[in-house]
Amino acid sequence: MRPALLAAVFTAAAALAAPAFAGDPTGLWQTPTNGGQVRITRCGQALCGTLVTSATIRANPGVLDEHNQDRAQRGRTLRNLPMLRGFTGGPTEWRNGSVYNPADGRTYRGTITMDGDNTLRLRGCVVAPLCRTQTWTRIQ
Repeated sequence: MRPALLAAVFTAAAALAAPAFAGDPTGLWQTPTNGGQVRITRCGQALCGTLVTSATIRANPGVLDEHNQDRAQRGRTLRNLPMLRGFTGGPTEWRNGSVYNPADGRTYRGTITMDGDNTLRLRGCVVAPLCRTQTWTRIQ
């Protein structure tokens, strides 16, 4: 009788713990533009993300960050380029991060919001209400 009760307790605990992982943004994400893929990881207590690939990178793996507003950064490659930094919060919304856009070389203030297990919304703002939101889809 006791093993059955113990099994029931572990099953119930696992079911209660599962939603905590449902909003986990870490993993590989498909962006809606240029075939981009971004890997989001934990960086200490914050979230960060790097550009893994895109149509531009697949066409030329050595393509540089030529639009960066900081001329000193223009020699770095787009592959594995840090794009997301300093997002804190959770479990379904992370704020106060920065989003680097290699297409225009600018950095924006950002928010990440999970919309289920496999969808997130990334919002980048110059100054509110001058914002743009993208929906990303989980690859893995």
